[in-house]
Amino acid sequence: MPGSIPPDSIADRIIRHATRRPEAPAMMWHDRTTTYGELADLARTVRARIEASTPAQAPVAMTSKKSPEAVALILGCLLARRPVLLPSAELAESPLAALLAATGAARLPDPKLLTAAGEWTPVPTSDPSAATARVPDDTAFLLTTSGSTGTPKTVPISHSAASRFTHWAAARFGLDRHTAVLNHAPLNFDLCLLDVWTTLSHGGRVVLVDQDRATQPAHLVGLLRRTPVHLVQGVPLLFQLVTAGATEDDVAALSSVRHVVTTGDALPARAFAPLPRLFPRARFHNVYGCTETNDSFVHDIDPADPMPLGSLPIGRPVEGADACLVDDDGTVLHGPGVGELLVRTPFQTSGYAEPAKDAGVFVAAPPGYDPAGRWYRTGDLARRHPDGTLTLEGRRDHQVKVRGVRVNTSEIEALLRAHPDIEDAVVLALPDPLAGKRLHAVVHHRTGVSLSPLSLRAHLATLLPRVAIPAALNLTDTPLPRTSTGKPDRTALRQQLTHDRPMPGPPRHPDDGA
Repeated sequence: MPGSIPPDSIADRIIRHATRRPEAPAMMWHDRTTTYGELADLARTVRARIEASTPAQAPVAMTSKKSPEAVALILGCLLARRPVLLPSAELAESPLAALLAATGAARLPDPKLLTAAGEWTPVPTSDPSAATARVPDDTAFLLTTSGSTGTPKTVPISHSAASRFTHWAAARFGLDRHTAVLNHAPLNFDLCLLDVWTTLSHGGRVVLVDQDRATQPAHLVGLLRRTPVHLVQGVPLLFQLVTAGATEDDVAALSSVRHVVTTGDALPARAFAPLPRLFPRARFHNVYGCTETNDSFVHDIDPADPMPLGSLPIGRPVEGADACLVDDDGTVLHGPGVGELLVRTPFQTSGYAEPAKDAGVFVAAPPGYDPAGRWYRTGDLARRHPDGTLTLEGRRDHQVKVRGVRVNTSEIEALLRAHPDIEDAVVLALPDPLAGKRLHAVVHHRTGVSLSPLSLRAHLATLLPRVAIPAALNLTDTPLPRTSTGKPDRTALRQQLTHDRPMPGPPRHPDDGA
């Protein structure tokens, strides 16, 4: 029936744990423990209030930052069989309004108000009939793609797909009721399907990182010191922050970690190097995936040789997933070579909530593969090595022509980041009336080093053809801006370079130094 939840849903399993072990810890937050019984009670309160004030099966939206009450709010939505839209809590009002209008989602009050006892603020009504988005009946989460401007794409994730993912992740990383997991990502990020929902649906304990303190090295290390965890998953930024804040005295506390999972972006060799010392008993994994497909590949990292092919491999497809490489004309590459990565997983969405955005992204199965179901074009370029291992080579949309020569800006960024005096780098291709495109690099260098544009250009000249050396090199000792998911904010940098030349330095992330 419409809006029905399969008997093995995430919500169903969490409530079963709450019934059997109500006193068991479900979440840690600011040194406060929320038990499974308390979580279930809060979620039931949310469910009752949503059902009393919104049309049956209509989507709702949670726009608040992370907290135990926010997790309970989402669980209450799942119990009420309401697709829950999860935009970034920092999304501007204009794109947020567009998301709400397109999905017909009612914006929920603050989680603390909706879960509190006594009087409450009724949920504002919405008009689902005016919605233009497609929200399938089995939808659990409406995730959104990352981005700093414009309206994000909406990605429906079904109860069935989410449940399959949590079973896979729990088996892969050994999560059960004895496991504690650090949750660093915001609740709108797809990493929470592992950190939060896999952990809770298998009876474990989630240690929530406050979003307002998520970029403070001392806070992160202090939290790990006070609250031992068994799995830490995060984008490279998380591990760089932990490395910056940890001392030799912290290694003993971090030895409780059994699994370290890197994801979201390429982890440079220099960033990985200190991790085996910091997490002496951990196994290391690199996970590749997209919001649209969730985890697609996993690679077990050998700490003794983490970059055997010059960069961190993404490994092999997860159980039940398919993948292939295709060249520019769509021909499948069966041997070594570089092509765009296409994937199909048991956990993926059926398509964007805005069907017009599916074109060219969700495609028919490549020749020679099972024709059932659609595949997702990732836009990522990958290299298949002779042994079958895959490594990422950059983005398809990062390939540009400069004076008629094809250049991949991702390769230039990788060479810049490998420089011993450079912390981070972004290379952008800006319009140029003569060359067509003009390469501009923004480089965050280490504090106290004597790096100059001239010396850096000379260094690149030994590694790159002349046409691939950025025409402009902007050096700064402040961190580059990042999106809410921890990736370099290319849009913000492009706007700085386009409108504010000469640029004294890229803007700081709003959380830096908070």
